[in-house]
Amino acid sequence: MRAPDIRFGTDGWRAVIADEFTFANVRTCARAVAIYLARKGIAEPSVLIGYDTRFASRSFALQAAQGFADCGLTTVTVAEHPVPTPALSLGVVRGGYDIGIMITASHNPAEWNGVKVKSAEGGSASPEEVAEIEACLEEARLCVDSSPLADGAANTEDLVTPYEDAISRLVDINVIRDAGLSIAVDSMHGTGTGVIKRVLQGGKSSVTELRGEPNPAFPGMRQPEPIGENLSQLSRLIVSSDFDVGIATDGDADRLGIIDETGNYMTTLEVFSMLFHHLKLRRKADGGVASTVTMSSMVDVLAEHHGTESIRTPVGFKFVGPSMLENGCALGGEESGGYAFAGHIPERDGPLSALMFLESMALSGQKPSQLLTEIHEIAGARTFKRIDSEFPPGDRERITNLVNQDVKADAFGNEASSINKTDGLRVEFRDASWGVARMSGTEPLVRLYAEAPTPEQRDSILRVLGLYLGIQAD
Repeated sequence: MRAPDIRFGTDGWRAVIADEFTFANVRTCARAVAIYLARKGIAEPSVLIGYDTRFASRSFALQAAQGFADCGLTTVTVAEHPVPTPALSLGVVRGGYDIGIMITASHNPAEWNGVKVKSAEGGSASPEEVAEIEACLEEARLCVDSSPLADGAANTEDLVTPYEDAISRLVDINVIRDAGLSIAVDSMHGTGTGVIKRVLQGGKSSVTELRGEPNPAFPGMRQPEPIGENLSQLSRLIVSSDFDVGIATDGDADRLGIIDETGNYMTTLEVFSMLFHHLKLRRKADGGVASTVTMSSMVDVLAEHHGTESIRTPVGFKFVGPSMLENGCALGGEESGGYAFAGHIPERDGPLSALMFLESMALSGQKPSQLLTEIHEIAGARTFKRIDSEFPPGDRERITNLVNQDVKADAFGNEASSINKTDGLRVEFRDASWGVARMSGTEPLVRLYAEAPTPEQRDSILRVLGLYLGIQAD
């Protein structure tokens, strides 16, 4: 028999529930982590396990605890309730755990679940750590099941309360509470439910929450990802009821989406650029910015404006987080809406990102659209679009080869100026426009991205990338 097909992509191992994501495979995954910790020479490793609101996530978390017990680990703690991934990461750091396990598929469709591994520093496991864990899978498969854990045998811990206390201290919470903001929050039936409302209670600002009940089917959306197509209900509420801003977090609350006061979706690139400008202009934060190759070119212009550096990494917080720490950056982020802040965990945090955005509104006295105009006056207006294109299984090798092969810029037209191969294929154009093609690390998709001054230029770049790959790009 072959080992289970457990492979860690951009951010953990994900698979379809009852297909490859089974109790047996989750236990095998946990055993592999236990073997990895033993090979590191940690005599009695401590493990913290969290889980989201997906189907049977708590049961999968207990199976992970059982997998560690199979390898003789008894110092395993499981979250009392579903938790945001950043709360799990912070819990690892606060409790001095050797490693953290989060049962979640983040923003994937409802039929998926997954396992994220968090380092002792609270960030995503590094590519080197992931490779060592994967190398333990064959041995893990051969482990003999131990006696089932008795009900209640695993230690439990409240991870949400200390997390909410921590993020409240990282912003000027009283300024936000006293600003009188009318805030709509879409928790997308995920683990962010109630966080913003509890943190801001007791002031003049008010919070109204949508989709705040856990529902593993994530009805009304293809997947619990806070992007424009999934936030129409939030947009309609803002328009009809005169809210100042709409906030959305994904299934495990490590990503942020923003709807402005007019009901328009603000792209993740715009929001990240606005947060960076806020940190430098109003908070006087030290350090530059670290972001992936799929992040806005506005960030580079803003970094130059503020006299600091902009650092680019491959996609994934296992690259962004370490880059933040190594370079003393104030902010780190990726196009998918995950942002991290200095002085906190080197990992994405949706609720904290939301509070930082609300702080920028409260301190400036401006609406979201006005904050966007503020950065456009410095960096120029940009429009962005991402296309996730599915393909037949037999096409994967062909498309992957085209994405990864060396190619000259002129293959994409006379205005293309250079090629960046940091992650996938990034084409730079002479007017600071750009396009990226890269394979998804978590789903059977090829992702196309483009940013340009006008929608027409942006869509033209996407079509050119699609023609190169032989796929539809609209």
